Amino acid sequence: MFSKVQKVLYGLVLLVAFSPTTAHADDEIRIDLPAGGQLKVRNDFGNVTVEAWSNSYAAVSAAIGGDGSSRLSRSPILIDNRGSVITISVVRRPLDPVVPIHLKIKVPADIDVTARSLHGTTKPFQTRIGNGGRKLDIQTDTGEILLTDASTAEIPKQPELLGTDTRKPSAGTPAEPSLGGDISEGDVIRVDSQLVTLNISVIDRSTNRGLLGLGQSDFKLFEDGQEQQILQFESSSAPFDLVLLIDLSGSTREVVKLIRAAAIRFIEAARPADRIGVITFAGAPAVVSTLTADRELLRQRIETIDTARGDTKLYDATNFAMDEVLKDSKKSRRTAIVLMSDGLDGTIPGVSGQQGSRHTYQETLRNIQEFDGVLYTLWLNTEYEAMSPLDTQPEAFDAGHDRMKEMADAGGGVFYEVGKLTDLAGAYEQVVADLGTMYSLAYRPSNSTRNGQWRTIRIGVNRTNAVPRGKRGYYAN
Repeated sequence: MFSKVQKVLYGLVLLVAFSPTTAHADDEIRIDLPAGGQLKVRNDFGNVTVEAWSNSYAAVSAAIGGDGSSRLSRSPILIDNRGSVITISVVRRPLDPVVPIHLKIKVPADIDVTARSLHGTTKPFQTRIGNGGRKLDIQTDTGEILLTDASTAEIPKQPELLGTDTRKPSAGTPAEPSLGGDISEGDVIRVDSQLVTLNISVIDRSTNRGLLGLGQSDFKLFEDGQEQQILQFESSSAPFDLVLLIDLSGSTREVVKLIRAAAIRFIEAARPADRIGVITFAGAPAVVSTLTADRELLRQRIETIDTARGDTKLYDATNFAMDEVLKDSKKSRRTAIVLMSDGLDGTIPGVSGQQGSRHTYQETLRNIQEFDGVLYTLWLNTEYEAMSPLDTQPEAFDAGHDRMKEMADAGGGVFYEVGKLTDLAGAYEQVVADLGTMYSLAYRPSNSTRNGQWRTIRIGVNRTNAVPRGKRGYYAN
């Protein structure tokens, strides 16, 4: 056991490891550990403190800096839950202050712990404590790994370390824990814009059907010709947050009835784990339903959809939907917007007597490219013969069609032509089928320069006749 002096010093080391410098980072996130599972932790930017406690679940929080003056706008914790293996890592954006980021992990007292510090001591060290059936593997680059036990009144025996550590502990005060959300299997928390996330459909060229069952090793990812390391991978079975964005401008009650029926077909075709939200628009967007997995509630809300007044402000509604998804969606969920419209925003030359969107088309297109999700567009053909210069002109219909297609290309989704409204339900079902073949990849670019320039992305798939489909790049902001 420790001497009285050792207890005081060891307590001080634990005390100064964390600093409550941000309301985002120090939130404590609960993680339920599966029987016989493994928890992996990696922090390349600071210390890791492991506290054994009497609870049956684990919890993680982060603290930024050592003097209380640094803040991050978003939490640096990234969690990937694969069921039997849960990975916790720390990410830091290029524009973030270069300060330590410390992790605190609370785990059940019966868990096995393996700890490695690669450069944080004069020699790499490794230690193991515990005799439980679940495992915790910790790795840090330059930081300390500190172990304590809050499940008993005694301070545990100090782990045996291979190598010695001559560095002084960091300065700071302990972070006050707060209750965070639970992490479910299949969830991946993306909390750092330094990671680039891609949603990729893979189509078999010979059958034009999506390829299922691919793994991370089947993909190669290149940015500006340089191969990148894939850090996160989600299979096609991972759930989505889906938003139906529906254009009601100029719709009669009979048209709205068909739109409601098609939307209900969409929610019936979606997978049970997918959450769905509904937004309609004409002159202004209206939230019919926030994201929910309650299918009966969705049906009730969809049945309230009615005609809407105002000119078509497609680009304003699209930007609104992207903002709503980012605000309302779980960070752990993949996101997709499914837009149905004829594309006739009032800003298009030749559109009859309409006041268009405040957002420009080019601004909207760039926001779609930067959207951390996928955008599908369903172009509804509403063209009629122009009898006078005051009618919407043929070139305006063509522009609406072409812009809807370009928006889907920018959003990494698929463009569908809907010849008549009665075909809308079938198009929605095709979208659901395509989403069920989508994989998600995340990587940290080897080129860390944030100069606002366009970066080209190329995906390779190690399967015969496989054709990947998704975003072609992003702006390095």
